[in-house]
Amino acid sequence: MSARSRSVALAALALFATLLARPAVAHVDYVTEDSGDPLDAVAFTAEVLSDPFNAALFAGSGLVAVAGIAAYLWVRPTIVDVVVLREKLVGYGDLVPWMLRLAVGLPLVGAGFQGYLFAPTLTFDTGASPLLRVLFIGLGFCLLFGLATRIASAAGLLTYAWVLVAVDPGVVIAMEYVPVLVALAVLGGGRPSADDMLLEVASTPGSYYGRIDPVHHLKAFLDGSTAPLRRYVPTVLRVGMGVTFVYLGLIQKLADPGSALQVVEKYDLTSVVPVDPGLWVVGAGMTEIAVGLALIAGFFTRGAAALSFVLFTTTLFGLPDDPVLAHVALFGMASAVFTLGSGPLAFDRWVGRPALDGDESVIPAD
Repeated sequence: MSARSRSVALAALALFATLLARPAVAHVDYVTEDSGDPLDAVAFTAEVLSDPFNAALFAGSGLVAVAGIAAYLWVRPTIVDVVVLREKLVGYGDLVPWMLRLAVGLPLVGAGFQGYLFAPTLTFDTGASPLLRVLFIGLGFCLLFGLATRIASAAGLLTYAWVLVAVDPGVVIAMEYVPVLVALAVLGGGRPSADDMLLEVASTPGSYYGRIDPVHHLKAFLDGSTAPLRRYVPTVLRVGMGVTFVYLGLIQKLADPGSALQVVEKYDLTSVVPVDPGLWVVGAGMTEIAVGLALIAGFFTRGAAALSFVLFTTTLFGLPDDPVLAHVALFGMASAVFTLGSGPLAFDRWVGRPALDGDESVIPAD
């Protein structure tokens, strides 16, 4: 490895360590009982960064991150391990619908049994609303089994829109359902799924099931109709996850520091990393916003998705009473983005790096 390559590797490691030094605290509303003392967001951030140590640590970590990215874009190295990993991930593309079905099917079943509307903070009485309970459980099971996947996804999107408009706009905290359901409406059930098995049986000449199944022709028609849209699924997923991150960082952290400070105090996070509690909040918020913007732009997409997965995992281990089911959709979406990469309309497509073979085209920097 050349000196230049070693410098880039060290810069990348420094960037990764810097981001991990600012753990995210995910959905604040899921682990706090009230909003805490109201604080002016701008004044709070200004006060935190007015401390010389906080300002130096914040600015220093930001400069390390920018320097690491700049060095990588300047050298644009081709790392054999990364190229091989990307080629292997391409082979997992047909499993993405299955990943996404599990990611929303499990939490929807949980929502129906436990009695909440997408987000654990929006509860309903299962005894007084049995049909609503059946709706969520039914949607969840259909998606888990891949049965009428596109219909179930459309019904899920309509249900989410109904909750958002007519019940409580606070369901926006669980906005990760939207891009996943949109992606499934385009992709269908994929393999393995009940849709795929039933279509195979129904489309086989002479099969008994083919004589009584009136919808398998519709399934085949929808597969063909949505085929041109499949290439945009990676874009939908990464932008959806990016918007979710920006919301969590901007609205739940920086715009509501009182609640975020409660999380820091509740879990004694300053004993993990001994910095000012305010710096925890500002750092977590800015990290989530930065990761979100990178995903929206399609900038080092797989790296951002991998970092997202690490942040979700450390959050669940670090916050023992954080509801696991509420984060399954985010885990699934991060896994799908890591598998698929940036897709079209991404910065990664414009700033790539040389391929292993000089005769090959430039590969995306994701």
